[in-house]
Amino acid sequence: MPRETKQAKLERAIEVADRMNEHYPQAECALHYGGDPFRLTIAVLLSAQTTDKGVNKVTPALWERYPTVADLAQANVADVEAIIKTIGFYHTKAANCIKCAQMVLADYGGEIPRDIDELQKLPGVGRKTANVVLNEAFGIVEGIAVDTHVFRIAHKLKFSNADTPAKTETDLLKLYPREYWGPINHQWVLFGRETCIARRPKCETCFINDLCPAYAASLKAAEKAKG
Repeated sequence: MPRETKQAKLERAIEVADRMNEHYPQAECALHYGGDPFRLTIAVLLSAQTTDKGVNKVTPALWERYPTVADLAQANVADVEAIIKTIGFYHTKAANCIKCAQMVLADYGGEIPRDIDELQKLPGVGRKTANVVLNEAFGIVEGIAVDTHVFRIAHKLKFSNADTPAKTETDLLKLYPREYWGPINHQWVLFGRETCIARRPKCETCFINDLCPAYAASLKAAEKAKG
């Protein structure tokens, strides 16, 4: 089978984006944060290796107990742990929530910075979180947030074979024109939850299966197995 040309891959990527836009025209962040950039930052920080649904269960109590940045900055770590203990890595996350609030208060006047490098200085905030916050809270698109769903889908579609989220993001940014970056994370997350599910992908009914090399390979393998 001939290797896919750069132009052919770009055309396939654009077609994937077009179908995602048709299927998820108004994809939104699944985390509840009430339009507050600081609360969004904390929610995304908490969502690492945890479901958004799980985060949404604990954040109402967190905001009720600590309604402002200053309140959370003065929190006792054990009290925060007690509120978020149902989510993964809650010890580390509780400490990072407080440290993040303290730094936002001390270094940024209580406001979340609108800069990807400054955001990544906050405890517990990596590039993925920074991308989500900039895009969702401020409409600033500096990159593509690569979480577990985006990482998996990018590899199934053969848009990347990189071994880290950061390198996968680099591959996607090189492939997609900048005007396509914004919706990818929210759309692919929904797609990953509904169709391209990690353990039981619904390939037969997938609306982009004709564009997916992984699906094509599975069909070929099935035909070969039939003999």
